[in-house]
Amino acid sequence: MSEAINGLKPEILWEKFAEVTGIPRPSKHEEKIAAHVVATAQRLSLEVFRDAGGNVVVRKPASPGREQVAPICLQSHLDMVAEKNAEKVHDFLNDPIQLLRNGPYLTANGTTLGADNGIGVATSLAIMASNDLEHGPLEFLFTLDEETGLTGAQNLDGSKIQSRILLNLDSEDEGVIFVGCAGGRDSLGRWEARRDAAGSGGVALLLSVKGLRGGHSGLDIDKGLGNAIKIANRAVRMLAGIGGRLARIDGGNMRNAIPRECEAVVVIPADAVAQAKEMVSRLEKAVRNELTPVDAGVTVTCAEADAPSDLAVLEPELQEKLCRAISAMPHGVLQMSRDIAGLVETSTNTAVIKTEASSITLITSQRSSIGSRLDEAVESVVSIFELGGAQVETSHGYPGWKPDLDSPILQQAKACYQSLFGKEPKVEAIHAGLECGIIGERVPGMDMISFGPTLEAVHSPDERIEIESVGKFWEFLKEILRTAK
Repeated sequence: MSEAINGLKPEILWEKFAEVTGIPRPSKHEEKIAAHVVATAQRLSLEVFRDAGGNVVVRKPASPGREQVAPICLQSHLDMVAEKNAEKVHDFLNDPIQLLRNGPYLTANGTTLGADNGIGVATSLAIMASNDLEHGPLEFLFTLDEETGLTGAQNLDGSKIQSRILLNLDSEDEGVIFVGCAGGRDSLGRWEARRDAAGSGGVALLLSVKGLRGGHSGLDIDKGLGNAIKIANRAVRMLAGIGGRLARIDGGNMRNAIPRECEAVVVIPADAVAQAKEMVSRLEKAVRNELTPVDAGVTVTCAEADAPSDLAVLEPELQEKLCRAISAMPHGVLQMSRDIAGLVETSTNTAVIKTEASSITLITSQRSSIGSRLDEAVESVVSIFELGGAQVETSHGYPGWKPDLDSPILQQAKACYQSLFGKEPKVEAIHAGLECGIIGERVPGMDMISFGPTLEAVHSPDERIEIESVGKFWEFLKEILRTAK
């Protein structure tokens, strides 16, 4: 067991969290953790099965005297975002997460921590294993692939779920109960990579944008964080003014993460190298000034790069269309909510750019709590792609979750929090795609809330969990189960 959790309370929950983080589980590769959940349930003699979508469902009987209580489903997702610092050597398919204690926080060594949603999975495993809790009949729903398409929830067989009360354990602010979320769609533009030979007399420069914090493309989209793809594109366009020709540009890894790093290879006339380096240096100063204090660690650098003799560059017209499209592409908040103060209503994230042998692909994601606004945001992005000559693909996306402030489970949860901590919890909606919207469609009549401990910088190697908040979250959950009717 990791030394990082020594002495942390509640012991059973932290032990389960260390257990979960020791099992590789990047999105779309959840078989090891799913098998672990199944084996754990079988060892505890609990009913367990997997539905047609691969989701794991476990059932635990009520504690003595609580058999008539309405069943409650605890829901979490098995996968995690696999992000690491560029210099970090880590194989997410095979290596465990290395836990580190940092004052009041638990974090990881150069990678995402996976507390999103490993802490939810660990909580369910801890409840499954505990014999000293009061509760009615319980179901535990462990879904697949939340982070890269919500496909586990999309493929959920709702007829297999008996509960009509659901506690989603995938929120990230202790003391806040979430009762609504945004819907989302992805929009992708792809250009055929028409190329020319770079020829002789040019020097290949490697442009690098690093040091940005990154973050969740919903929860952090209003924080003014830097976007590495947008910054790198500014550098490419500047260098194009002195004859720079783009060979490749690659940045970002996840559609739901603000890109932290981006690299581009640009071929510059040999007599313009010094000027190019000076231009990039000036851009770095400008960007750092723009982003301080939220992203003051940003670096924008260029250095001469080893280039193969057959290095090819994009045709000038294609380079111009691509760079203009990236420049025109919106990123960030498009509209704040008129109903809930401080809530982002509509946003878009310029997420990933990939250069391959035959194509260049730019992936973006849009979110909104209003369906028509979401469609409008997608149309705006699609129009930019089309004007730039790209082939376009859009996803059907996932639905939002409409708040119900009269929800019985919400009223019970608020009373529990007040009795435990002497104050009312906040009740909010979230600008992110919780699985509740989809589950609510798959299981009509489901009464739902979402809550969790405090997580920061999720989807980035700076992800961390506030240790004290985990204890409060655990006590809150136990009280909800104890007082359920």
